[in-house]
Amino acid sequence: MTEGNFVDYIKVYASSGKGGKGSVHLHREKYITKGGPDGGDGGRGGHVIVRGDKTMWTLFHLKFKRHFKAEHGGHGSSSRSTGADGADIVIPVPLGTVFRDADTDEILFEVTEHDEDIILLEGGKGGRGNWHFKSSTNQAPRYAQPGIDGVEGWFRMELKILADVGLVGFPNAGKSTLLSVITAAKPKIADYAFTTLKPNLGIVEYRNHQSFVMADIPGIIEGASEGKGLGHYFLRHIERNSTLLFLIAADSDDIKKEYEILLNELRKHNPELLDKQRLLAISKCDMLDDELKEEIKQELPDGVDTLFISSVAQTGLMELKDTLWKMLN
Repeated sequence: MTEGNFVDYIKVYASSGKGGKGSVHLHREKYITKGGPDGGDGGRGGHVIVRGDKTMWTLFHLKFKRHFKAEHGGHGSSSRSTGADGADIVIPVPLGTVFRDADTDEILFEVTEHDEDIILLEGGKGGRGNWHFKSSTNQAPRYAQPGIDGVEGWFRMELKILADVGLVGFPNAGKSTLLSVITAAKPKIADYAFTTLKPNLGIVEYRNHQSFVMADIPGIIEGASEGKGLGHYFLRHIERNSTLLFLIAADSDDIKKEYEILLNELRKHNPELLDKQRLLAISKCDMLDDELKEEIKQELPDGVDTLFISSVAQTGLMELKDTLWKMLN
C-alpha cells in the first residue's frame, strides 16, 4: 500500500430521504358518488447506512465522493396505495472505522464486523393518508400528514488500523525495512527520519500457511502525544493492535531511555495501550559482535522480552516470528 492511496481520515456530508406525503383522496367510481376517504400513506425516506467491509484497508474510495443523499419516499395515492420507500444509500468502510459528529466531536459508533450494517441517518417517516383520519363525526377528511423531513449532517471518519502486530519505534529505527523483509509490503525506505508518512500493512507468512498482519506505524518522537513531529495523528492506529513490537536500533545512545520515552508517549495518549503484550527487538544487529551484544544485554529495560535481529542480514527473523506467533495465539 503506497502513501498516496492510504487515507485514514475524511469528512463527509450525508442526508437521509424525506418521507412521502400522505394522499388526500376520496373514493369515486361509477355508481359510487360518495365513497369514503382512501388516500394512501407516503413511503419512508431512504436511510444512510454504513457497512463494514473486511476487504477494504483505507478510506481512499471516499476521497473524491464526500456527499451522500438517500432518495425521498414516494407520495401515497388512491385506493390506500402506499408510496414507494426511498432507496437507501450504503457507505462501505473498512473495519476499524470510527464515526464522529463533525460539530460536537462525539463518537457515534465504530464498525468492527464484516457486513455489519449501522444506520447513520434514518429516513423520514411517510405521512399518513386521509383514510386514517375518518371518524363518525368527520367521514370525509380532506387532509393528510406531510412526510417527515430527513436528517442531514457532517461526519468525520477515522480509521484505526486492525492489525495483529504494531511496530512502535523512533523514526529510522528500521521498522519499514523489517516490514519489507518479512512481508510482501513495499514501504518507502531511506536513510532519514520520517520516511514513512502513512501506516503500511503487510501479511507475515508463517509456518503451515498461517499468517498474521503487521502494521508499520510512522515513527514516534518525544512529545508525540502533544502533537510534536507527526503528533498523535498515528498513535490511534496502535490502539487496534493486539501486540506491540518495539523496535530500537542497536546504535542507539541509550536503549533503556528510548524504550521509556516510547512507553511514556503511549501512556499519555491512552493508558490502556500499556495493557497490551509487548516485545522489544534490537534492530540493525549485523553491526554488533558478541562482546557488544553482551554489553547491550546489561542495559536492557526490565519487564519485557528482548530479541536481537537484523533485517538486512536476515538474522533472528524466524525467532521473531515464532515469538510473535506464540504471543498472538
